[in-house]
Amino acid sequence: MDIGGIGSIVGAYQYANQIRNKQVKSTGFASSLQEATASDDKVGSYKNYLSEKFGVPIMVTSVGKDQKSMDNFAAGTFGSGNVAIAPNILEQMANDPEKAAYYEKKISDYFNYGVPKTDAFMAMIGHRKTSEGLVIHEDGTVTHYLSGEESPEKIAKFEAEQKAKREKKAKQARENMERSQEAAEERRRIQEESYRQRSIESVLHEQMLNNGYFAFGNTVESMLAGYETGISEPV
Repeated sequence: MDIGGIGSIVGAYQYANQIRNKQVKSTGFASSLQEATASDDKVGSYKNYLSEKFGVPIMVTSVGKDQKSMDNFAAGTFGSGNVAIAPNILEQMANDPEKAAYYEKKISDYFNYGVPKTDAFMAMIGHRKTSEGLVIHEDGTVTHYLSGEESPEKIAKFEAEQKAKREKKAKQARENMERSQEAAEERRRIQEESYRQRSIESVLHEQMLNNGYFAFGNTVESMLAGYETGISEPV
């Protein structure tokens, strides 16, 4: 047998096997790619369905449950139409009707009951809602968040009250100062009147002594009798 001919045949078989292996691998990759594309399309279609159902864009993102992560996420949102779903949960919802029903009810309850309730609460305390939403985390837990600030009306009212308090305090201080000045003036008037009175009494006393009209006695009658005597007989 021709060795060269056998080698040619073996080579042909090896080449054919390589072609088949490449075809199998290529077919497997194409199948996997097709399945992945179909899965992505399914998740994307389901996401669009949720957006249409609830009338808001659905954010697909993983948000941590810690305070810092929630604060950072909330700071980037505004209003009440904020729904964020972790990618792995959205995929579960797209492929599992029970999961879909469970989380869709959570979202529905948020819009039907949560938002009206927070609206009423914020109005009651005089605050304005800045951001609110629902987050479904990677582990499947659900977090509601709410941020707000005092309403312009409440701020204006507070500022007016503070202004009124400042004005009242300033008025009270002025009145206290005026009363202090009046009291000081009254004290000066009393002192001056007392001094004037003492001066008059001193002059009269001096005049009385100079004129010699002076008398005293154990009784009024004896004092008057002595005074009469003094008039008739000046000192």
